[in-house]
Amino acid sequence: MKTGNIFELMPENLDEEAFDLIVQNGQFKIERIVSKGHSSPASGWYNQKQNEWVLVLKGEAVLSIQGGAEVNLGPGSHINIPAHTKHRVKWTHPELETVWLAIHY
Repeated sequence: MKTGNIFELMPENLDEEAFDLIVQNGQFKIERIVSKGHSSPASGWYNQKQNEWVLVLKGEAVLSIQGGAEVNLGPGSHINIPAHTKHRVKWTHPELETVWLAIHY
């Protein structure tokens, strides 16, 4: 059995986004992501084999979905991204940590 607190052990250095695996079992994975002013490269799109449900616990972010849609996310906002839906992180708040909970299934 493993316990923890999603807001503890926050990374001190956020030169790059921090990805922390919480649990993984076969095709199912839960991770915490911490961003601060990060975005995906302009030419880079995520094109994942699995569905991904994302919840912003703290901070702010904007996701771009290929085709032109943009989704603004703040505390409590969530989105379900179907497999092979091309998307990217357009913006995260540059002064506040954005804490994401991502579930890949």
